[in-house]
Amino acid sequence: MNTTEIFLIALTIIYSLPYLIWRIGRTDYFAPLVVVQIITGILLGPGVLGAAFPDYYAFVFNKQVIQALNGITWWSVMLFVWVAGIELDLRQAWQHRLETSITAGLALGVPLGLGCVVALGMLMFEGWMGAKAMPWQFVLGMGMSCAVTALPILILLMEKLEILRQPIGQRILRYASMDDIAIWAVLALILLDWERVGRQGAFLLGFAISAYGIRKLMAWLPERDRWYVGIIALAATGFAADWAGLHFMVGAFLAGAILDGCWFNQNQLDMLRHHLLLTVMPVYFISAGLKTNWAMGGAAVLVVAGVLLLVSVFGKLLGIHLAGKILKWRRGEASLIGWLLQTKALIMIIFANVLLDKEIISSETFTALLLMAVLSTMLTVPVVSPKLARMQALISRAE
Repeated sequence: MNTTEIFLIALTIIYSLPYLIWRIGRTDYFAPLVVVQIITGILLGPGVLGAAFPDYYAFVFNKQVIQALNGITWWSVMLFVWVAGIELDLRQAWQHRLETSITAGLALGVPLGLGCVVALGMLMFEGWMGAKAMPWQFVLGMGMSCAVTALPILILLMEKLEILRQPIGQRILRYASMDDIAIWAVLALILLDWERVGRQGAFLLGFAISAYGIRKLMAWLPERDRWYVGIIALAATGFAADWAGLHFMVGAFLAGAILDGCWFNQNQLDMLRHHLLLTVMPVYFISAGLKTNWAMGGAAVLVVAGVLLLVSVFGKLLGIHLAGKILKWRRGEASLIGWLLQTKALIMIIFANVLLDKEIISSETFTALLLMAVLSTMLTVPVVSPKLARMQALISRAE
């Protein structure tokens, strides 16, 4: 068979297998389709089915097919992060800046600190830190991985729980939005390359100037033209960021973050996000699973994943409960918000992919982070659903 035919076989597997597992197994309550896609990628990867059936893996996921899939994954995830940047509502965060800064700061800071402690322990053993990393980059990257909340997946889950447009949902979006900005700022810090500091300075200066021009242009353009101009700016900013050594994903987020969500039809933004998840993001999720590696032994990877999950969940809940005490939230709110902010599946995988691409973490560490992201996301809906029902019942009785 030629490469095109094998590529189409790979796409058939990528789209059909997770869907059948999700649909026939009715996993949506504890494992949304995106989680099933990531798990399927891990199973299809070199560490599981690839190890059991090496001829299958070498045939379907050969070098040429992987290269073709990479092109889809790069562009699809850039578009998805661009939409996430557009959806950030910084005006709402500013209006409630004290509450938002306290909550977001503790929700991010506590798990980040605990994650850094775990990373320091991992440095005592070989094989976890990437070949090109400095220890501080590895420690900070692991800490932030424990603190991440995936804003796009959080939106999907809150839609499912029917609280996205409610006051509690809008509050959670504010907290997650502030943390989202911090995540990308920390990633940019980790990726700073002193050998290319001139390029990076030129990029930041050029971006600041172009951002002003783009905002003026977008405000003047009719909406139908804003979409096209925004996508052109996305590609150009992604290239410039990658050229500067900051990775194209940083550029993709910045290209969306400078745009106001009110410039775009909200229904169209929602549909674009849903269509990306339907048409191209499955390739990204499967590709993430294909990068997993169990060379250090499955037990070691699973232990590290379990420790990271424990630190991530405990740290996020502790931070949110501290915020609830300071701000005097009503009973049950801190627990509900803390568990919803556990959702990590997309943004953390993107974050970890960048660290892997830059060789700041090893493929074994990436595998542990991927498992942690999947498990934390799977916990969210089963834990939140009964808590939400109890809180709504209490509010109804109080009224």
